[in-house]
Amino acid sequence: MSNVSTNKRGFPNPLAWIGAAALGFFAEIGRLTVFAAKVKGAAFSPRWYPSEIGRQIVRIGFYSLPVVGLSAVFIGAALALNIYEGGSRYGAEQFVPNIVVLGITRELGAVITGLMLAGRVSAGISAEIGAMRVTEQIDALETLSASPYRYLYAPRFLAAIITLPLLVVVADIIGVMGGWLVSVWALHFDSTVYLRNTLDFVTRNDVITGLIKAVVFGAVIALMGCYQGDRSEAGATGVGRAATLSMVGAAVLVLAFNYVLSTLFVEIGF
Repeated sequence: MSNVSTNKRGFPNPLAWIGAAALGFFAEIGRLTVFAAKVKGAAFSPRWYPSEIGRQIVRIGFYSLPVVGLSAVFIGAALALNIYEGGSRYGAEQFVPNIVVLGITRELGAVITGLMLAGRVSAGISAEIGAMRVTEQIDALETLSASPYRYLYAPRFLAAIITLPLLVVVADIIGVMGGWLVSVWALHFDSTVYLRNTLDFVTRNDVITGLIKAVVFGAVIALMGCYQGDRSEAGATGVGRAATLSMVGAAVLVLAFNYVLSTLFVEIGF
């Protein structure tokens, strides 16, 4: 039976529908918060499983290098072209290297990496854990007194927050070099001047900002994948729905946390 009441003509009551949606939303927030607290507690307290953490680092980090590298180089190249086009209207083409390195290190490097891994990693984690949930493998672990939070979720969480900053460093370098390639070969910039302007303009805080975001994005991606997989329903449809929800949820949260962190860094002058 539906929880949304109807009026005398049989139409849904809009206020009841809004109330039910709001209650469902806050209930989901509560469940996710409790789940995240349990995962973090398991991740930062013994006992750990180093072999499982290492395996997840390879799966999340190393296997994501090709998609992150390709995305970064094209983003850097497109960014350089668009900045040059906009700057040429005001005679400010010389600022292309400055804006490219700033945009890549503070924003696009971390965001693009986070979005790529939201699609690749979060959905993969959700599908894997979802399959284990519906085939009762997780129930078997609990029967053997092995905590799924410590053995399944914590290694993926730790691997994500370790590898995301490393992938962002790679994305920053490749993205800046993508802008350099387009600027030198297509826009006829002097290579030495471009690189010198890039190195002189970027600061340590610019790089650290992106790395802090990467740690947060890694936590979000792993948590969403584990959470949706753990709540997966039986059948292929249920596992597929969990993978979709984890990918969409992780992508939205990456963008939301990016805005919050960017605002915070601007407010504190970091």
